[in-house]
Amino acid sequence: MSFLSPLFLLGLLAAAIPLAIHLIRRENPPKVLFGSLRFLKQTTRKLILFQQIQQWLLLLLRAALICLVVFAFARPLLHQGAVARLVDAAPQSVVVLLDSSLSMRFGDRFERARAEALRVLDELSPGDEAAVISFAGATQSVRELTTDLGSLRNYVSELEQPGYDRVRFFPALRLANDMLTQSRHEQRRIVMLSDFQANGLADSDQGWMLLPGVAFQGIDVGDERSSNLSLTDVRSPAQLTDSETDYEVLTRVRSTGTVFQERGNLTLRINDQVMGQQAVDLADRSEAVLTLPVALEGSGSYRGELLLSSDDFEPDNRWFFTLDVLPRMRVLVVNGDPSADWYDDEAHWFVLALQGMENSPFVVTPVSETELTEALLAGHDTVVLLNTGNLASAQRNAVQRFVETGGSVWFAPGDRVDAGSFNQLFDDLLPAQLLNSNLLSANDYMLIADVDRRHPALAPLDVDWSARFQGYWSTQPDDQASVLMRFDSGEPMLIERSVGQGRSIMLSSSLDLGWSNFPLQGLYLPFVHELLGYLIQPPQRQRAWQVGDMIDLTEQFQDESSGNTASALILTEPDGGQVTVNRDNPFYQARMPGFVRGPAGLTLAVNISPEAAVLTRMDVALLNDRILNPETTPPVSQQVRTAQLIAELEQPQRLWWWILLVVAALVIVETWIANRTYR
Repeated sequence: MSFLSPLFLLGLLAAAIPLAIHLIRRENPPKVLFGSLRFLKQTTRKLILFQQIQQWLLLLLRAALICLVVFAFARPLLHQGAVARLVDAAPQSVVVLLDSSLSMRFGDRFERARAEALRVLDELSPGDEAAVISFAGATQSVRELTTDLGSLRNYVSELEQPGYDRVRFFPALRLANDMLTQSRHEQRRIVMLSDFQANGLADSDQGWMLLPGVAFQGIDVGDERSSNLSLTDVRSPAQLTDSETDYEVLTRVRSTGTVFQERGNLTLRINDQVMGQQAVDLADRSEAVLTLPVALEGSGSYRGELLLSSDDFEPDNRWFFTLDVLPRMRVLVVNGDPSADWYDDEAHWFVLALQGMENSPFVVTPVSETELTEALLAGHDTVVLLNTGNLASAQRNAVQRFVETGGSVWFAPGDRVDAGSFNQLFDDLLPAQLLNSNLLSANDYMLIADVDRRHPALAPLDVDWSARFQGYWSTQPDDQASVLMRFDSGEPMLIERSVGQGRSIMLSSSLDLGWSNFPLQGLYLPFVHELLGYLIQPPQRQRAWQVGDMIDLTEQFQDESSGNTASALILTEPDGGQVTVNRDNPFYQARMPGFVRGPAGLTLAVNISPEAAVLTRMDVALLNDRILNPETTPPVSQQVRTAQLIAELEQPQRLWWWILLVVAALVIVETWIANRTYR
């Protein structure tokens, strides 16, 4: 026998009440002195014994009545294993999704989610199967479906604190949905424990929903009120020259909690030194842009950090960036056609474009053909040959070695150049062979018609070119060269080629006013600056990343100047931990904000995604309505299902009815005996 409501069995203690009453009413006969016994009726011993038996019978009947009433309320079942049927009649498969994104670091949200996950597992019955998935932007760790619920409880209890990634709901939901396709039970359920950050639906899969029959339960562990200031955007140059060491850092501060926060403090640090502070006052605005001036001295690499204070959420209060201050670019200009008249001088307009501005990033040294030496080349980053074709073989060899060892050369042949001797002199350096010079009539000219806008030097110059060219050289580009610009006739105008460790570029026209009006155009100065910057300075590499980004470190293994010839690269993360990146798999996934350091001065600035820190929340019903399949019947609660099973099991027995009938009969018997006993 088993009982459906075993707690009522505690009522059996009430069976002691009749016994207590019987003992309390029990009296010792008093002694009375009589002068004569003739007036008393004599009572036989049998009658006294019979009355005692009746009293004990009444005691047993009353105790039995209480016990039977208790049994009736406890609802006994004679079916063996009935309770087991109630527990295991509807086994289920459950996947628990535990949010481990950045927003779960707020307060004790993650601990509440962990407690709820353990509660869900505790409510499952033997025979049920479950799985646990920890997720953020993507799946972080998984425990497959199993009936070993104890191991799942241990796994949940030992989960690490949330990371710094943003949350996305649908990848985890898809994985859980796929796992339930292999489940053993028909009743399938997904339980998501999260603060239900509104940004979690930003990358939602339109139209996707759960399989028919898969129920969804969202348990919200978020706070109704949260106060937070976030750094959502920072603009700082990644690379400067020491001619412009004074610059500004622009940062956007936003209130991203559910409760508006108006004030805070912002601090700027450079190489761990405080460079400036500013108060944040949003007033009635949701965000504000702050400007912090920065003054640096000397070239080198700098680490910058912005720090917010005075809010309830620390992880999104820091923004990291790096800055390289490079020395000025040293340009050696060889003038092949100098003139006393500055207007006609071959190098005048070119030098003016480089030096005719305050804080120029260039240091220019103009020389004649005869003044060019190897020692002079060694003190510069690039050499520009303007209408130059009469160099000695020693000078030419010096230029060759200069380019092959990492320097660069820019050819701009003009009317003084002879094609044959020029091609022979610079054969191994030229990106294109000169064919013949062309000088158009006074009313005729060519325009720039085709520009490679993807090239690093030309991408910033995405405008219409209006310069007019009347003189140019027809050229035959080298097989290994790239044509970056063309005239409207289709003739190459700007050709590039790699030579050793350096670069060679040719402009098939002059850079003075002899063959074009280009020096008088507004694009002349940015064209010259961008092209020289491309030739001299290393290309700007991405130095700021976000948590979760996969960083390609291939160049670190290929760059001989970094001194890295090993097969592995050891990176030190912000928390002091070390990660090894192998040459055959040169990728590192950023997992926390801060500076990641490597060999040869490698520094990577990693920040959290601005979306990850937005604490606004959504209603769980919104996600439920979006993913629940319309063919899924509403899930029946555990209490309702248990009540249905109890009714089903009790229907053929109804033992408690029969017990109550017996109770009624015993009440009649007890009343009759009580009247006879105490009459």
